[in-house]
Amino acid sequence: MRIKMLLVLISSLTVSSPIFAVSTSDLLPETVSQTHPDFSAIYDSVGKSVVNISVIQGANQAANPLFGNGDPMLEYFFKRMPQPQAPANKQRGLGSGFILSSDGYILTNAHVVENASSVTVKLSDKREFKAKVIGVDLSTDVAMLKIAATNLPVVKIGDPNRLKAGNWVVAIGSPFGLENTITQGIVSALSRNLPDDSSVPFIQTDVPVNPGNSGGPLINLQGEVVGINSQIYSKSGGYMGISFAIPIDYAMRIAEQLKTTGKAVHGRLGIAIQPLTEELAASFGLSSSAGALVNGVDQGSAAEKAGIQVGDVILKINGKEIIETAILQQIVSNLGANKLVNLTIWRNNQKLNLTATTMAANQQLSAEASSFPAAKAKSSTVTLDKLGLVIKPLTATQLAQLGAKINAGLVVQQASSDAQFSGVVNGDIIIGVANTPISSLEQFMALVNRVPVGKSLALKILRRRGSEWLVLFIPLPVVNPQAG
Repeated sequence: MRIKMLLVLISSLTVSSPIFAVSTSDLLPETVSQTHPDFSAIYDSVGKSVVNISVIQGANQAANPLFGNGDPMLEYFFKRMPQPQAPANKQRGLGSGFILSSDGYILTNAHVVENASSVTVKLSDKREFKAKVIGVDLSTDVAMLKIAATNLPVVKIGDPNRLKAGNWVVAIGSPFGLENTITQGIVSALSRNLPDDSSVPFIQTDVPVNPGNSGGPLINLQGEVVGINSQIYSKSGGYMGISFAIPIDYAMRIAEQLKTTGKAVHGRLGIAIQPLTEELAASFGLSSSAGALVNGVDQGSAAEKAGIQVGDVILKINGKEIIETAILQQIVSNLGANKLVNLTIWRNNQKLNLTATTMAANQQLSAEASSFPAAKAKSSTVTLDKLGLVIKPLTATQLAQLGAKINAGLVVQQASSDAQFSGVVNGDIIIGVANTPISSLEQFMALVNRVPVGKSLALKILRRRGSEWLVLFIPLPVVNPQAG
């Protein structure tokens, strides 16, 4: 079909510059021989295991007859080209894949074969087979196919954990339907987290890949598959220098599940987390911003059973430090369901060790209410100049309407510009200070008064979409000198 398009939100700048000749004397001796590697051996070895995939999908809308979806970015490339007509209400798509086993199991992207009514696989020797879709996992964009063939050439699986930024890699696939095309580049970054695929630690490269490359292999200099080419960042619909591949070890775990059961099960703890900024870390008594701050725990979840609480900071999982929140999500997702995880958390200025058993990501649980009516407290308004807030306590009736497990809350009636700069908006409900839940207005004011001016404190805020922490800085008082 096509590579999923992700629109770059920053402006591009085109710069014309001369090509500078580099003398080999300017290079380190040991790197000269590797400046321009020969990829022909890789092509001869791996290319015969790469397949072209064509699909037909039912559709109720007009579409580009050859490449489908009526995508204007793709039509840009083909609007001047004559195209064969597809059957009425049908879409055609192209993609790539590679052979995992000699008896016909093939790995590709889920978006290549999603909702396909017919899948045809064309081998490098030009033989064609109708393929059966064994399983599709949309959350990781991995799919498994099977064709009725034997003695097929297979790829060699490599270790993406040995990749380094700057390593040479190549892609083989069918860009725009041009079968068995090889392109080359380098690894640009590792463990890249994309907004819509937080559980996949993508390999970022500058290998040219285009619509039709989806599902094809990313290969190292040893001729081993280290990833599945999956996505590009593009404003035009074609390659613009940034492409992403799913690490092959990650994909193989999904593939084994698809082969065995036809579906993949991902792990989940049942928590909502947010990144730990330096300001939040300081508010919780931490010297480092490494960690994931828990701002929600699902009722009946694995996290609740393990004793995880809102306000905990998860520092490590199975001994691995949580540098970014995505690391926690990736590890838990990869483990699947019913797996033990050891968590190191920070609570009330001390480390605790907890053990949780993961649950299936699609397991339904009762959850706290995610929406509630606007709160209008009847009690007196309180102005806190120290925070730049005007607040009111919630009544018992309003607390019951929230449906949340809180004993007290303070609704923000007015936030000063400083408070707004920290992210506080009118209608926010304050339910905690750092790790301490709010029990009353008096207790809240006492907690605030303990924080000296010039320092900051973390406020736990409840909103319609959930809860989160915000850091408020308590400014030094402004002194107006009297005229002498």
